[in-house]
Amino acid sequence: MNSTSALPHILKQLTLGSFLWMVAAVIAARMTTAVIKSVFTFLAEKTPPRWRIRILGWMPIARLAVVLATTAFIVSQLIVPSWQNVVALTAGAGLVLSFALKDYGSCLLAGVVTIFERTYQPGDWVEVKGAYGEIRSVGLRAVRLVTLDDTEVIVPHSALWDSPIFNATSGGHTVLCVAEFFLHPDHDGLLVKQRLREVAVTSPLWLPESDVVITAEEQPWGTKYRLKAYARDSREQRNFTTDLTLRSKAVLRELGIRPAQAVVAAR
Repeated sequence: MNSTSALPHILKQLTLGSFLWMVAAVIAARMTTAVIKSVFTFLAEKTPPRWRIRILGWMPIARLAVVLATTAFIVSQLIVPSWQNVVALTAGAGLVLSFALKDYGSCLLAGVVTIFERTYQPGDWVEVKGAYGEIRSVGLRAVRLVTLDDTEVIVPHSALWDSPIFNATSGGHTVLCVAEFFLHPDHDGLLVKQRLREVAVTSPLWLPESDVVITAEEQPWGTKYRLKAYARDSREQRNFTTDLTLRSKAVLRELGIRPAQAVVAAR
């Protein structure tokens, strides 16, 4: 009796035709994911801000569907299609990822969980491990975000399992901006609060009908004010904060209010 006949027939005989089909499938998948990214980005840029985030949120799901479909096709070219063979191959692949590719497998698993839970999605402004920026893409292995200084940061999903994620937008298109002012204690606080509010609501970048909050805190060197207002578009947050700062300084100068003086410790 042939010893090989006792082994379960799992793998198909690999032919040149099957190999070429698998290569074509990988190339087609790469091209499709690139087209998906381009189309979703184009549509997001052409729609109002409230729809932009929703469109971008579906991009990782569409790309994941392409990856799963390609993987299923390649597997069908390698193994005999049966429930037992699929379970055996899945278990074997799981063992390989668990031991030989532990970190990479952890990244993939975290990526799949992130895509379905939507902890963060393209268009969100998040802070991860000290890096703050807009998420441009969510892949299976890592998330790519671009900071306010136009620096791309690539963070593996596995690094986010035990790290806090600060999401400033959470799927929305607006973001809270804060401008701080440090003033001499000798001034009319109610007047300052009123004028700072006027600066915020008259800004062309302010989100209409949103809240404007001004807080004041006394310090040994003077009074610290924080002007909090929502930008109409999260991508304009730096311009909005700059507008609040410069126009508020001009108003405070007109009121004759001096800035706080640094306290120099006596020797």
